[in-house]
This record gives sequence, structure tokens and C-alpha cells, in this order.
Amino acid sequence: MKPSISPVMRKLSDYIAGAAQRPLPAAVTERAKYHLLDTLSAMVSGAPLLPGRRAIEYVTSLGGAREACIVGTRVVTSAVNAALANGMLAHADETDDAYYLALVHPGCAVVPAALAMAERERRGGTALLRAIVVGYDVCARISKALSIERFRSAGHSTHSYGGTFGAAAAAGALAGLDADGVRYLLSYAAQQASGLSCWARDTEHIEKAFDFGGMPARNGVTAATMVASRFTGVEDVFSGDRGFFHAHERYAQPQRLIAGLGRDYDIMQTAIKRWPVGYPIQAPLDALSNLMVAHRVTAQDVERVLITLDEQGARTVSGRTMADINIQHLAALMLIDGDITFESSHSAKRVRDPAVLRLRQRIEIVGSKALSKTKTTQAIVEITTLAGKCLRHHTRAVRGSATNPMTRDDVAAKCRGLLAPVLGARRADALIRAVWEIDRLRDARSLRRLLRN
Repeated sequence: MKPSISPVMRKLSDYIAGAAQRPLPAAVTERAKYHLLDTLSAMVSGAPLLPGRRAIEYVTSLGGAREACIVGTRVVTSAVNAALANGMLAHADETDDAYYLALVHPGCAVVPAALAMAERERRGGTALLRAIVVGYDVCARISKALSIERFRSAGHSTHSYGGTFGAAAAAGALAGLDADGVRYLLSYAAQQASGLSCWARDTEHIEKAFDFGGMPARNGVTAATMVASRFTGVEDVFSGDRGFFHAHERYAQPQRLIAGLGRDYDIMQTAIKRWPVGYPIQAPLDALSNLMVAHRVTAQDVERVLITLDEQGARTVSGRTMADINIQHLAALMLIDGDITFESSHSAKRVRDPAVLRLRQRIEIVGSKALSKTKTTQAIVEITTLAGKCLRHHTRAVRGSATNPMTRDDVAAKCRGLLAPVLGARRADALIRAVWEIDRLRDARSLRRLLRN
């Protein structure tokens, strides 16, 4: 006789098991295409960066059955290995998506796992999109069920935990697991769930790329392929003595795993970054760019800049060693150049530029308790000009966020800027078209020719 299954586990496992066959609302399907393209673009642009190079070198050395490709290369390896490498590529820097209210980066874990499993199983584009959507749902809900900020403040990594379960859900859906298999899948995901938020001390982004993308994607595909190979396990890891929520009972809110499931799609709440920099810097750059356009302000006009954002964001991005998560450096670049590009935000030369360094000294960052309580990522930028004017802009809904989403053209423009320097303009446009038409794709392996360098 099988043990009883809790309502939470039963609803979640049924939802994941049916995901690949379940039609989605048109708006959700469209948004899934945006996030697929955005994450593929992050992988392609991340391949030449240090974390990407290390991931490619490491995984290439492992060999493995020819099941899935490593983006940016001609290497074909096992689905588990490909998920690891592509997850690290997707978060090799800060171009990938982010879900502010759940403290997760779903794309860099879920999309690599889904792509690897879709290649392994030779699944089509529609199934791939549906698996990505269920992966985002589970990724965000795990973080919510662990109380999000309380969990991270205790030293845990919401990004790693959420990513592992989200990747497992996406991979399990594409593996065709039934509800019983999904329950085993979730148990293997729970056994692998780990991560410490000391990733913030990583100065080269290599471990962070593993923690956010590579490790969760690998864990999810590992769980799915083991269960597909007839591994059995604990029937309900979310309930009972010594289960997942028992171990994390200080934070546990299990009902949040299934609240609104199948109605409230978390991919619709996930932001696509307008600029290829850390997510807490999106709103400050938005406010700064608005002031520059409205008042025709340039670096030559600036006496002082005061940037106010939420307290956690201020701690995360102020004075950081890495250029693309250093808010003072990026604000200075924006004022000097008029915009932020992938090239400028990753340029070691610009970090040492005397003009940038001088301007950085006039940029002050403060954290705000009031902004910490808002339901959107916000920022206030105040510029005092040399002429004595005081200019102020409060960004309440940054472009790319759920409350101010990008259009298809916006996403394509961003991704073209990431893809073309690596793939060339013609192949970049071909990949963008392929994603817009991915519903027609019969075999995910057909994407390989567009993803290799």
C-alpha cells in the first residue's frame, strides 16, 4: 500500500506531469518565447567570458553521450553535462532574467535544463515552451514557500534552491514522467537542493555562474534522467517527518507552492533586463537615462549624483569589484556615453578610465527602507548640476519588468546586440526568427546549427 500523498504534492506533481501536453494562454506562450530568446542570448554572449570559458573547458573534458549541445561550441555531450555548461553560460554575467519578488533568476537554470532535455528526448518547440513555463512556476514558488528574504538572510541561496526545483520540473515534463515519477523527481531535487548566499563574495563570477545556473540546471536534469531510468524514491518529500519542509520549518509555507497554480504564471512576473547589468541597477539606470533625455544632461553638467534604492539592492551593487554589478561605475558610464552596452559594461579598460573614475567619486548610493517595502524594483536619482539645478526622477516600473514589459521588438533589439558580436548579424537574425516560430519546430536538435560558433 502506497503512503498517503499530501494535497500539495498531489496537485504539484499532477501539474508538472501534464505540463508538456497542456495548452497555454497565448500571452503566456508569447512571453515564454521572450524568455527563451533572452536566455539563449545570454548563453551565446556568456560563452566568451571567463565563467563561460571555464565551463566549456571543464565540460568538454568530461566527454559523455552525444545528447545535447554546449552553446557557442560544436561540442555535443550528455544532457546533464550540457545543462551544467549552458547554465553557467547563461549566468556568466548579468544579462539573464530575474524575478525580483521571488529572489530568483529562473532563466539561467530552467532554460538550459529544458533545452538539454528537449534535445535528449527530441521534443518539439511547443513542448519546450510549456516545460519552460512550468519550470518558472516551480522555481519561483519554491522560493516563496521558503519565505524568500528570510531564507536568504539566514545564509541560504534562493537562486540555487528555486533553480534546482524549477530545472527539475522542466526536465521532468520533457522526459514524459507521470505523476508518480514526478514525485520521485521532486524528492531527488530536494536531496540536491543546496546553496549559500556567500556567492556575493565571488569576484570573478565563476562560482556565481555555477550557483545560479550551472548547478541547478545540472541537478534538475540529473533528477529527471535518473527517474526516467526507473529510479524510485520518497513519495512525498514535502510532507512528513524529516521531509523538505520539516528540515526548513522555520521558513516553511507549503501552500505557496500551489497557490494560483495553472492560473497565475510566474513567467509573467519575471523581468527581462533592458541593460546587460545586475538587476538592482536596472531601475537606477532607468531613472538616470530619463533625466538625461528630459534635461539633456551629460557628464560635463554634473556636480553630484544621489541614487536611492532598496536597502538590499544598495548593499548588493555598491562599490563591487565586477564592473557590471558596480552601480557607481555603470552610472558614470551612462553619463559619459549616453547608454550602456554589453561591450562598455564588460570593458576592463573603462574600469581604469580616469574620466570614469573621477565621475564615480561624485556618485553617492543610499538604501531606503521605504523602497525596500515596495512591490516593484524602484529607484530615485537626483542630479545636482554645476549650474545649481536639482533634477529628480523616481522610476517606479523599470522597462522590462512585469508592470512595464518589453515588446517583441524590444526583446529582439536587446538580443541582437548580444548575439551579433558572437554569431554575426545574419545568424543572429536567423536565431531570433527561429524562436518566434518555435511552435513549428519538431526537434529541438534543429537549433544546434544556430547556436554553435
